[in-house]
Amino acid sequence: MPVPYTKLVIEHFKHPHNVGEIKNADVKVTEGSPACGDMLTLYLKVDPETHVIEDIKFQSFGCASNIATGSILTDIVKGKKIEEAAKITWKDAVKALGGLPTVKIHCSVLAADALHSAVEIYMEKTGLVKEKKPTTKEIVMSKLSHVVDPLTGIDVVRSGLIKTIHIKDGIVTVILDLPKEHQFAKNIEEEILERLEHLWDVTAVKVIFEG
Repeated sequence: MPVPYTKLVIEHFKHPHNVGEIKNADVKVTEGSPACGDMLTLYLKVDPETHVIEDIKFQSFGCASNIATGSILTDIVKGKKIEEAAKITWKDAVKALGGLPTVKIHCSVLAADALHSAVEIYMEKTGLVKEKKPTTKEIVMSKLSHVVDPLTGIDVVRSGLIKTIHIKDGIVTVILDLPKEHQFAKNIEEEILERLEHLWDVTAVKVIFEG
């Protein structure tokens, strides 16, 4: 039975490029969850003056397509300006790999989502966002829709884990319907902080567990 992957996909799966983590990365972001089959964490190191991506690494917990896409995408992005990276899509990754089986396209979408989240966070952190909108509950919910409970593989918005969001005087308080003893409480808290604390008008983020 023929393998449904191109030679390049297999090569990047067996010998992926840019694997690992970057200490003191300018951005670290995670998309997906092992519970739903694939997860990818992306790290960026960007030149503060030129905004060129000097280094990019990824860690994948997924299938061959997930690993190959992370590998080829980091190759494409490295050395580009952050604004250029924002325009790279999952289609670019699939094309560079010579194609992927239709049932595996979601792996390339996951990697592209991680890239776009990382770029967005960097631009918000550094003030490159052209239009600074006040942080609202809707914006917070949108950001938290990328925070996944590793136990269920569902984000904290769709799963109904968010009890309340308070925004006052630059302080964002997120109250979760989860006990502090939840085995992934610390992971969830860290991801919430990663998604919110850099916003231009946010001075502090508080995560409270009330399950």
